[in-house]
Amino acid sequence: MEELNPFKIAQEQLDSAAEIMKLDKRAHAILREPKRVVMVNFPVKMDNGDTTLFNGFRVLYNDARGPGKGGIRFHPAETVDTVKALSAWMTWKCSLANIPFGGAKGGVICDTKKMSEGELERLSRGYIQAIGRFIGPKVDVPAPDVYTTPQIMAWMMDEYNKMAGHQEPGVITGKPLEIGGSEGRFNSTAMGAMYILREAVKKRGIDLKSARIAVQGFGNAGMFAMDLVTRLFGSKVVAISDSTGGIYSEKGLDYQRLIAAKEKTGSVSGYEGGSKLTNEQLLESDVDVLIPAAIENQITGSNAGKIRAKIVLELANGPITPEADSILFEKGILDLPDFLVNSGGVIVSYFEWVQNNYGYYWPEKEVYDKLDKLVTQSFSDVFKTQDTYKAKGTKITPRDAAYIVAVDRVAKAMKSRGWY
Repeated sequence: MEELNPFKIAQEQLDSAAEIMKLDKRAHAILREPKRVVMVNFPVKMDNGDTTLFNGFRVLYNDARGPGKGGIRFHPAETVDTVKALSAWMTWKCSLANIPFGGAKGGVICDTKKMSEGELERLSRGYIQAIGRFIGPKVDVPAPDVYTTPQIMAWMMDEYNKMAGHQEPGVITGKPLEIGGSEGRFNSTAMGAMYILREAVKKRGIDLKSARIAVQGFGNAGMFAMDLVTRLFGSKVVAISDSTGGIYSEKGLDYQRLIAAKEKTGSVSGYEGGSKLTNEQLLESDVDVLIPAAIENQITGSNAGKIRAKIVLELANGPITPEADSILFEKGILDLPDFLVNSGGVIVSYFEWVQNNYGYYWPEKEVYDKLDKLVTQSFSDVFKTQDTYKAKGTKITPRDAAYIVAVDRVAKAMKSRGWY
């Protein structure tokens, strides 16, 4: 795949929506750049007695609608531009979901696969010590992301509480249930996507019971998506992949056997009873629904013309470039933007934050019911906006429509505050 700057892509997407909606130039200028970028270097004592200096980031993109909200990524190839892009997308995601948060994101350049549990804990606590004065339940609320877990969130919350001198469970979401986590949080991203898919197939006349689905990515989101789409709708997942390759079976793949193959061989391509395929082949497979659930920039101008799915459900962040977006739209493919599709995680993080603040916790069914209501309303807001512009003679993509809804809300909040 071609190398693309994710923050430039985020800016291009904003620029496209700003032009369509005739956004005030002052608001546009503010929204093209993050409000605050914190870069930290902090030491961590390793098991062998050496001390390693780690580089980390925390970006607060915009807080006009409320405290920042966004995950923390531990990745060896983390960059400040990736974190800036993700913080921008979090701004639009929270706004589109109409929850009272702004956007933020964090990251540390590290390889967790080469670290012991003790080193990982010291890294997690060291990062919070470095950024602690820039976060808080009313300032900026982190959460788990790539290669971070509920346990890591627990260490981080504990370290922040030591610094604050009192209990602040709402400083971080995605925590274990025992210390203030929310029921339904850990599959919430995929569950929210399922509610979006349920609404989307109505627009294409697809019966989910007979739908053929391909999932790129077998991390948490991809795994939960495969499990849910088969259990909730009876759909058939015919292709799935991870970073090392994929597997295809016209008869459909079995979730538990995939888990076993991954554990045994280290890859879903070790699944017995199917044919191997590459990630590129998976993206171009003949299916009803394609779910990119891996990393950024997977569908670009070079391969968008080969996509055959009727619906693309963007479960990953930024899997499709602006050029590819236009190509899919011209082909008549219903491409559902990431910050609509994968908003379930931040919505249930918001629920966790509310429950922490109140000290009162909801059962799983209530969490899912509230999630369904919010994401379904977001879906409706996007397509009402698209229809409104179409009636005026302007054809816009679902992504443009989602941006228009989200950007308008943030711009109005900034205007009310007197920022421009």
